[in-house]
Parts: sequence; structure tokens; C-alpha cells
Amino acid sequence: MASTFKTFLNSDIANTRTLLHEAIPLTGTISSGTYSSDGNIKTFAHGMFESVYDYPYLSSSANHIYDITAGYSSKAAMSSSATTQNAKKINIYNQHAQVLSGYDVTGSIQAFDQDGNITDGGTKMKHCFFLNFSRLLAKDEIKKDSFRLEFFTASEGFNPTARDGLMTIGDYGAATSYLVNSPAGEYGLLYTSSDGAGSEAGAPNAPVGHIYYQAGIAVLTSAIVADEFPNAAVGGAPHVDSGSNVSQAFTGSTITQLANGIRYALDNIEFNNTTELNSTIYFCRANTQDYNYSSNPTYVTASKIRVKNDNPKAEPVSYITTVGLYSADNELLAVAKLSEPLKKSPSNEITVRTRLDY
Repeated sequence: MASTFKTFLNSDIANTRTLLHEAIPLTGTISSGTYSSDGNIKTFAHGMFESVYDYPYLSSSANHIYDITAGYSSKAAMSSSATTQNAKKINIYNQHAQVLSGYDVTGSIQAFDQDGNITDGGTKMKHCFFLNFSRLLAKDEIKKDSFRLEFFTASEGFNPTARDGLMTIGDYGAATSYLVNSPAGEYGLLYTSSDGAGSEAGAPNAPVGHIYYQAGIAVLTSAIVADEFPNAAVGGAPHVDSGSNVSQAFTGSTITQLANGIRYALDNIEFNNTTELNSTIYFCRANTQDYNYSSNPTYVTASKIRVKNDNPKAEPVSYITTVGLYSADNELLAVAKLSEPLKKSPSNEITVRTRLDY
């Protein structure tokens, strides 16, 4: 092994960042739980959210996909002591709002702003559904302008024959128009496919939700399943709880029932996740006068260099097989092996590109 060390110059080190994307499809059969008789939908005694798995959740091979829940602001008209699980629904909303929307100058939790322009006031989304995607799926973040959610705008209870009016929601145009005024990072506005920016013809309507890319959370206003939904004519007003509209469901149903209703209406969710791969590249340069000899005991025999074939006039030569990266105090930190030995002599130069990923 070499006993001499060469210090890297600033020009010998480069830092790069690579974004790797993976397509994630979540079909309606996974969300509804209809494909698994053993149950891939997990409910909890606290009744504050449901968890969706790709296999029966008691299976050792099951992977957590996402959580779904619902809640409203304490300032919403439906907030009342007579409302079912009133405190829990307010807590669910506040927990998401304080992380994703933050606090105002008075220290109060800010409600979700429909168009994301918090300073301008505007319409607030005071009662919402929340989809929290697992880190297994979202990885470092959701890719901008890749989130699409399809659901039936007419779905009575859990009757599979009573679903109609397929609607698509997405973060259309978010690759260049995302927002950054959230404590949780970047987020995009969700539009319906018929009024999304850059999707189909027509003037864009109001957003129907937010997608928070780094947090992996989708926030959907309850208006997507209410009579006042902008495109209600497509499929009419769905029933989150059979026989009632969404306002009645939010006040009279439990969070689990609300989650069941919106979950069963889902037909498909798809997005691309993002894995951020940071790399440091070291250009290990062996110039003409560098590393032409070896301190390996087998390099010489009887005080003669083996590879010179007893020709004293031949130039010295060595073979590079390994690159070692050392700390400032010459402690070995990393080793890179070459696929084949590289011949080194005073008549040539070699640059070995070594990359560390993290």
C-alpha cells in the first residue's frame, strides 16, 4: 500500500445532486379494501384516522401506504358541542394546520388558505380531508406536477353500483408555479382537470386543495364532495354518509365514517416520488511523476524492480488497483477498487473519478 499521500485541491472536488423519480400508482381497490378479504384498512380505538396498507395489515409483508382523516377549524360554522367528535375533528385540523400553514403574528394557528395567498386574506378551507402518504412512498418529496387523484363525485354509501361522475384533481402547472410560504416547505394548488392551469381550455376556477411535496400530505377541501362543488353538474352531489350531504356528514358522522366515505369514492391516486441523491466526486489525479513506484514488498526482488524484467534502462512502472481516501491526519476513510489494474509510468497520467453517494 502506498505510503505517500496527495492532498486534494479545490478543483479536484465537485458536489452534485441527482433527483431520482419513481412512479407510484394507488388503485381504488387498495383504497376501498375490496381486493383483500382479510382487511388492509386498519381502524383505531381512538377513531382519529384510518390507515391503508397494500396487504392485510396483520401480514408481516404489509406496507403502510397512507393515512386518511378529516377535520375542521374551530371557527367553522359546523363546530359545535353537539357535533359528533367535535374536539377530535378540531384537533385533527389544528395539528395539520400548525405544521403546514403555521401561525399568524398573534400566535394563532392559520387556517388553510384556498389560493395560498395568506397575506391577502381570501377564502379559507375550514373543513378538509387529509391524506398523509407514508415516507416509504413519498421518499424525500413528491415530484411537482405529478400528483393526480381520481374520485367519483357521486357515491352513495358503499354501493359499488352507485358511483358516477369520475373527476380528476391534480397540481397542474405546479412545476413552475408552486408556493413556498409554508413551514413544511413547498406546496402546490390542486385543481380539477377541467379548470386546472395548463390542463384543459377554460378559465381556472378556485383551487380545491393543496399538496405539500416534502411533507407528503394532500389537503382537500370538503367542497369537492358538496353541493357547491364548482363542477357539481359533472356527477351531482355525492353522499359521504348515505342519505346526507357533506355538511351533515361532518357534523353527524365520526372521523372513521368520513374517512370511509371519501376513501371508497377514490378511484385512483398516482404521483412520482423523489429521492435526492447527493454525491461528492473526487478526481484522484496521478501526474507523470506520481505513483510510479510501489511500497509493496513484492514490488522488488533482490533489490530489483520485478516489472522492469531486469532491464535497468526501462522506466519504472506500477499498477494502480485501489484508491484510498484519507482524512487530514492520514486515517483511511474510504476505499475504491478498480475493475482492472491501470498501468502507471512516467510517460502517462491517470485520473480516477471516485464518487461518494449519501
